[in-house]
Amino acid sequence: MTETPSRAPRAHKFHLHDTLTNTIVPLPQRKPGACSIYACGPTVYNFIHTGNGRPAVVFDTLVRHLRASGVDVTYVRNFTDIDDKIINAAAETGESPRSLAERFVQAYREDTAALLCQRPDHEPRVSEHLPEIIEMVQRLIDNGHAYVSDGDVYFRVKSFNEYGKLSKQTVEGLESGEHSRKNDADVKESKLDFALWKAAKEHEQSEARWPSPWGEGRPGWHIECSAMSRKWLGETFDLHAGGLDLIFPHHENEIAQSEACNGVRFASAWMHNAMLLVNGKKMSKSQAKQYPREIQHVMVLRNLLERVDSEAVRLWLLGTHYRADVNFEVTVDDAAAPDAAGLKPMRFPLIEEAERRVEYFYDTRARMNARAQRAQGAPEARPDHPVSVIVRAFDDAMDDDLNTPVALGHVSELYKRANELCDANRKDPIETRAILDAMTHVSSVLGVAEGDPAAFALRVRTRRAAERNIDPSAIDALVTERTNARKNKDFARSDAIRAELSAKGIEVRDEAGGSVWRIAASAC
Repeated sequence: MTETPSRAPRAHKFHLHDTLTNTIVPLPQRKPGACSIYACGPTVYNFIHTGNGRPAVVFDTLVRHLRASGVDVTYVRNFTDIDDKIINAAAETGESPRSLAERFVQAYREDTAALLCQRPDHEPRVSEHLPEIIEMVQRLIDNGHAYVSDGDVYFRVKSFNEYGKLSKQTVEGLESGEHSRKNDADVKESKLDFALWKAAKEHEQSEARWPSPWGEGRPGWHIECSAMSRKWLGETFDLHAGGLDLIFPHHENEIAQSEACNGVRFASAWMHNAMLLVNGKKMSKSQAKQYPREIQHVMVLRNLLERVDSEAVRLWLLGTHYRADVNFEVTVDDAAAPDAAGLKPMRFPLIEEAERRVEYFYDTRARMNARAQRAQGAPEARPDHPVSVIVRAFDDAMDDDLNTPVALGHVSELYKRANELCDANRKDPIETRAILDAMTHVSSVLGVAEGDPAAFALRVRTRRAAERNIDPSAIDALVTERTNARKNKDFARSDAIRAELSAKGIEVRDEAGGSVWRIAASAC
């Protein structure tokens, strides 16, 4: 395959929807040609849910696109490894909070790697930043924005005049709203004040407390991200990213404590992805138990990835614009008998469609890879070449607030053109090189169909065979028998074997290197 040609920087073209101003703004770059990005990562107390995979994929794709455009990106995503949820989960399992957190840090890395997400440049952990957190809390106390109350430290919300600017709320409205019913009036000056440091409780494990000037305890959730972003990106940085559910109170509180401490704007712009719907409906954690056991099971990402291909999940997530809710469609066959795990058969129509599309991408790449030698020494296509126009349209869509659905439409154009080239068997070295280069570019940006087509086919075939109780060795034997029958011109037997395989949902393809088989997606 030819190498991807160097691409001219296009950073100035990227625009995004800024949650703070509710407008479309150019990519903020305090330093020309560079962009610093902080994304809120997981609280590591359990395996992540399918919805947690969305921000990982969205912001990984953002970083991929910016880097392909020539931007020098510094990408930071944290691990919250000190939190009440971790302490409670560790108490239930009998583990230490630190060992439980470490276990789920590794699980998160495995799950996001399965989604083809690249590791951020820095993955700071709260447990490694206690000095920075304590120093920041002390500065807030010293400048009157925070106060100590019985070993706890609280941020004084009314001391920050712009509180509510991200979530478009006012202090007065919040005081009279539902949030005000979270009443800690005995220890707080205002019901809106939030914890910067929490005093340790007597029953909590020794590993769940750290020393501080205010006594043993642990940091509050919000201050953690402020301190870690400050350590790795500075008091002000370009872009803060996260899920829509974090706007309030988490991101609102980050702004208040960071700007009150540092005296400068916290992040230049804010980018938020929307939520996951389950069969078209919003689902909160409190509602999860109302769903069938099967749906609860596959809401855990790694359980879902046992049933569908991980690249298909990534493509499904990218098929919806990041600012729109994405639908996780699951159907359960209530009439069927449960499996050994007590789960009834499930289908995932939208993800299965995405899997068929990924399969098509890989099939096309395999066809084009077989033609790669024809592109050797070919010049780069002119800017007005149809393939160049498709690539430019793809890049423009990505520059338009990461519009992946439109970008994928241009990817479809590219792959259609590739198959037309192969079907006509045209010996066009310039177009062959242009298509190969374009495929490499769009795949590297989207993180889809980057791998080896044969490895993908084997991975999918193995999973589908297990789902349908098909013995691959038995199919291999039938395919070999069919090959021998064809060599011996026993076409009746050859056709009979093909019909037998087709009835099982198995497709046989006769290629230059021999016959290969796969299980059709529609038969799964």
